[in-house]
Formats: sequence, C-alpha cells, structure tokens
Amino acid sequence: MPDPLMYQQDHFVVLETNQPEQFLTLSELLEKLKTTLQQFIITDLPPDLQNFDTVEAQAQYLLDTSCKLDIAPGQYLQWYAVRLEK
Repeated sequence: MPDPLMYQQDHFVVLETNQPEQFLTLSELLEKLKTTLQQFIITDLPPDLQNFDTVEAQAQYLLDTSCKLDIAPGQYLQWYAVRLEK
C-alpha cells in the first residue's frame, strides 16, 4: 500500500518568469493564484476558468487540475508539489 505522504500537497515549488524559484505552502500558493487571477479580465482567462463565479473557485480548480498558468505571451506561473521532509 502506498504511503499517504506521497499524496500530500502541503508545499510547492513555484516558478515564475524571470524570478528565482520559491517554496510556498498550500495557503500561500492559493493566495498567489488568487492575486494573479484577479489581474485578468474574465474573457482573457482560459475557457475552463471562465465557468467559475469566484476567484477562490478558479484558484482551487487550477490547483486541483493544472500546474501552469500562462499570464501573458512569454510569461508563466508554474507550481509543483514537493515534499520537504523525509
């Protein structure tokens, strides 16, 4: 049986255009996603995100289904779950 630790997503490494990598907690990543999403005009969002009424729902959907958000041409935000302890 797999160890449940393999499926925990408590910490993430976050990569952004022209920025050093950051390690964020789940709540910090959700806040970063919400802040980033608030800068978009609704019609500029990917079609699957336009179906959600709140930024919170959009951020949670991204966290659950993706690991990248294209912000503008040549600009991105990527996140990957990492385990910081053994």
